[in-house]
Amino acid sequence: MLWLQDVPGTPGGKYRKVTTSTASPTNLDVDNASTPTDKRRILLVFAGLLVAMLLSSLDQTIFSTALPTIVGELNGVNHMLWVTTAYLVAATIMMPIYGKLGDLIGRKGLFIGALSVFLVGSVIGGLSQDMTWLIIGRAVQGIGGGGLMILSQAIIADVVPVRERSKYMGVMGAVFGISAVAGPLLGGWFTESIGWRWAFWMNIPLGIIAIILAAVFLKLPKHDTKVKFDIWGTITMAIAVTAVILVASWGGTEYEWNSPTIIWLSVIAVIFSALFVFAESKAAEPIIPLSLFRSRNFVAATAAGLFISVAMFGAVSYLPTYLQIVAGVNATISGFMLLPMILGLTLTAIVTGFIASKTGRYKWMPIASMIVLGIGLWLLSTLTVETPTWVLLSYLFVLGAGVGLGMQILVLVVQNSFPDSQVGTATAANNFFREIGASLGGAVVGALFTSRLTDLFAERMPATGQVGDVNSFTPESVSDLPTALYDIVVGAYNDALTPVFAMLIPMVVLGLVIVLFIKEVPLRAALEPGEVTADGEEAYAEGSALGAADAVAPADATVNKGAAQS
Repeated sequence: MLWLQDVPGTPGGKYRKVTTSTASPTNLDVDNASTPTDKRRILLVFAGLLVAMLLSSLDQTIFSTALPTIVGELNGVNHMLWVTTAYLVAATIMMPIYGKLGDLIGRKGLFIGALSVFLVGSVIGGLSQDMTWLIIGRAVQGIGGGGLMILSQAIIADVVPVRERSKYMGVMGAVFGISAVAGPLLGGWFTESIGWRWAFWMNIPLGIIAIILAAVFLKLPKHDTKVKFDIWGTITMAIAVTAVILVASWGGTEYEWNSPTIIWLSVIAVIFSALFVFAESKAAEPIIPLSLFRSRNFVAATAAGLFISVAMFGAVSYLPTYLQIVAGVNATISGFMLLPMILGLTLTAIVTGFIASKTGRYKWMPIASMIVLGIGLWLLSTLTVETPTWVLLSYLFVLGAGVGLGMQILVLVVQNSFPDSQVGTATAANNFFREIGASLGGAVVGALFTSRLTDLFAERMPATGQVGDVNSFTPESVSDLPTALYDIVVGAYNDALTPVFAMLIPMVVLGLVIVLFIKEVPLRAALEPGEVTADGEEAYAEGSALGAADAVAPADATVNKGAAQS
């Protein structure tokens, strides 16, 4: 077998090829684990990571259907938006921080700490008696939740080589997609049955299980690195992210797009984004190193992931409203009607993960993702009021399949482009921009949809005043309208939203062009020096093999001797 070995005394840590017949001891594939103990340990750790990812992603959407009841009970309608915004802002800010700290000081303690903070926020939210404490609880949840997804993906990189990791990443992608629909459904069910506070209380037993699994079975090497925390980068990033998310959340809803508030927030976002870039160029340990952007694969995969997030969350944000008005179903049924999209996402994410693990080939996957995603958006743009339900559901399946083909494999592309000692920072940066894309997706689709809907109402509604305030339409009130007016409203909703899907297609075409530039670097089939086997032992002696011959250090990343250390 061919290995890369450090050549002592060479500047920058050069490597030479060395042939050996010894098989890598670090292949932690569950199917080929050296002992039943290794296999069981990996699966138990993976179960804990899945629970953590589920908690984090569920809490982004679980309160969307419960909010009207919550704010009514706590007398806080004017603060409704902050229940979701507080979590989103805190989680997005914390993502790159957790990623960087994980690379510097190790991930096990951070992971358990993030889970603990998340559970504290859940307790605060579950006990809250007014909107202030509810929002505080959600912010604390976000501080912990921002690390759960990042650290889960990075911990898999600590214990499973890239070649085998694709299978696990596929399942993680499926969990993320399922939670996008399961969140609103669970939130609605809790609200209508045992109470909305159970959206917080359910986190406690699940979080404790994840903590126990991590504490007992997760074995990672200790880090001796002295942390030089990037204070200015964190401050400027936090201000820029807050401004961006507030613009995305408030624009066109709380405030007009041309209002002073939105304009000033946009100015702040631009200024502090520039200051953030400057701070990162000077920081000793930047939370998002500018060197990441020298990697062609990182830039291409991150941009493509952002575009996928825009399309997915733009669709998920407004399709339930469309279904309730046009199809005449209630909120719960509209949520269930999104299940074909999640089925498509789950199937393609898992299948592509196993294919990448088996063959080591993956470049075709993001290319296929953009093509299928574009087809799905085009199909949705052809919907009419008369479109049969089964046809609509099949279109949603195609959209989900497009998302699943690329979502997690793009994270794998990023991880494979850097040494494992930088995988947390790279994964966090990738997810950071995808989270921004998710926020912008809802904002872009919402702005286009509401603008078109307002224009169509003004154009089509009779001027007799018999309709009332069109801004106060609900599915129930629409269903009670006279047939002529009902047809106008339903037609306006259809004609306002469906062209928006077509407007997103040029973005997907750009994404297709971008992913063509991804270089298919062979997936590493072994861990790097300093990584650990399932029993907690280091994979190699320090300074020995970097990986198998088919896993030569990625061309896009400069791997030096120091970067090879965990």
